[in-house]
Amino acid sequence: MTTQEKISPLKAIRLNCLECSGGSSAEVKLCVIPKCPLYPFRFGKNPYLKRSLTDKQRDEMRHRFIHNIGKANDSD
Repeated sequence: MTTQEKISPLKAIRLNCLECSGGSSAEVKLCVIPKCPLYPFRFGKNPYLKRSLTDKQRDEMRHRFIHNIGKANDSD
């Protein structure tokens, strides 16, 4: 990864945790610093973001996704 590459805040947190733990995902999982402000985000996901969708919403999202993939393939 270059220094010019933009990354998401969650990915930056994940990379920080990997660096802090010596580069091992297993060590990140076994982190012994639960008071660290980044601790809940150490897996690169926001544990506070819960998304519950209805079946109708899932179907609409699936349809939009398939539609957008078709557009992307047409432009190639």
